[in-house]
Amino acid sequence: MTMSQVDVDVAIVGCGPVGATLANLLGIAGLSVTVVERHTGPYSLPRATHIDGEAMRVLQTAGLAQEVAATLGVHPRMQFINAQGRLLIDWSRPTQPGPTGWRDSNRFHQPQLEAILRHGLERFPGHTMLSGCEIDGIDEDENGVVARYAHLADGTRGEVRARYIVGCDGANSQVRGWIGSAVEVHADPAQWLVVDVLLAEPVSTLASGTVQICDPARPITSIECVGGRHRWEIKLIPGDNAATFADPENVWQKLKPWLTPQQARIERAVVYTFRAAIAQSWRRGRVLLGGDAAHQTPPFLGQGLCAGIRDAANLAWKLQWVLKGLAAQSLLVSYQQEQSSHVRAFIREAVRIGDILQVTDPDAAVRRDQELVERPQMLTSIRPSLGPGLHANWPAPAGTLSQQPVLSDGRRMDDVAGLRFVVLGSREILDGVPPATREVWRRADALILPDEGTAYLAQLGFRCVIVRPDRYILAAANSAAELAAASALIPLMRD
Repeated sequence: MTMSQVDVDVAIVGCGPVGATLANLLGIAGLSVTVVERHTGPYSLPRATHIDGEAMRVLQTAGLAQEVAATLGVHPRMQFINAQGRLLIDWSRPTQPGPTGWRDSNRFHQPQLEAILRHGLERFPGHTMLSGCEIDGIDEDENGVVARYAHLADGTRGEVRARYIVGCDGANSQVRGWIGSAVEVHADPAQWLVVDVLLAEPVSTLASGTVQICDPARPITSIECVGGRHRWEIKLIPGDNAATFADPENVWQKLKPWLTPQQARIERAVVYTFRAAIAQSWRRGRVLLGGDAAHQTPPFLGQGLCAGIRDAANLAWKLQWVLKGLAAQSLLVSYQQEQSSHVRAFIREAVRIGDILQVTDPDAAVRRDQELVERPQMLTSIRPSLGPGLHANWPAPAGTLSQQPVLSDGRRMDDVAGLRFVVLGSREILDGVPPATREVWRRADALILPDEGTAYLAQLGFRCVIVRPDRYILAAANSAAELAAASALIPLMRD
């Protein structure tokens, strides 16, 4: 068996959207990466279908958002209707760019996204892709980590020596198993048939956006996708056989109310178990987890992929700082502290929305319908704060997502900032900080933007704000003294 070795800064296990996004961000940071992926190319079938404005903003930092944007479709609304077709909730989604600089609700085709992300890796000469390979062991010492792998085609073996390894290898993560992290379950799992079809021609009777059919006999979700595609998610109920439920004859029987086999071709039909779960530990030493390896979110809010991309944004700049000697390794402790609390809020909201849909007791469904008609719910996109981490001792808006202002020269802030801290605010205050604070900014390579984003700052009620590389607010200030104190939160290695 031939043995080969590759030495890099970071090894990533899994080249789905989360692993590929992290690899691109680390490339922007000037780090070398090897990605180990069991598939030989982008997964060819639809999976995730929704991406929000914050995730698009991360892809903007990675330099790929414009290419991705050309493939997106608008997601105009989510409606909940009961078994009789009565409207229970009408959740209109924004169709114009929001505070992130991007539209907050978009449809996409995952194979297209993965192809763009993989192509983006070709920009970085220090990056290596090991396709068709599977990790089968990890060893760690004081200097780094070695991941052993095998080529699935011929069994030849190799290893990757890296300073850190990140497991982005999905809900059944092997890396999570190797670090010994148990999984906390936050809701009962449920089996659903997921059916993706490619329409032969437009079908006028199919609703736009997403329709949650709250029928206690069988809850169903209908989703308008991009590229002439449509998805149904159909809940399995007692008596259904999961082994045969995805058989074509059963699928077409279930789709009969909407279309016929002559109107569409089934691209994928598979029974999934929808889970709400969080790994107890996202890190052991030099091995970390991201995306579905760290947490699984039911799809009712469309936040599974988005949550993983937020992980990549949080982790990328922290790995950069640790690997380049700007920060101590202890900075990585804040990754789970901040992201775990954040994703829990999305999981709770997804479970709550799923609970509206998944009522199967007829009497309970009648009570639900009556309550929603008498007291209509207004659903809005949540924007939870990060958990207590770098900003733990600083008041709000610290820990919240920043807006993306347009600068006076017409450029957007993130296009100028890259993967750096930004200090935004009044020139008077910025000029008034002591030399020690300016030295912190210099060492951090922070982007200083005097007298920019004034409308945004007025909305915040502050005159200055420090924005992290992942676009969350580190701290806000109203004086030079406050700004100097806030700048001390920037996690530079102290002498």
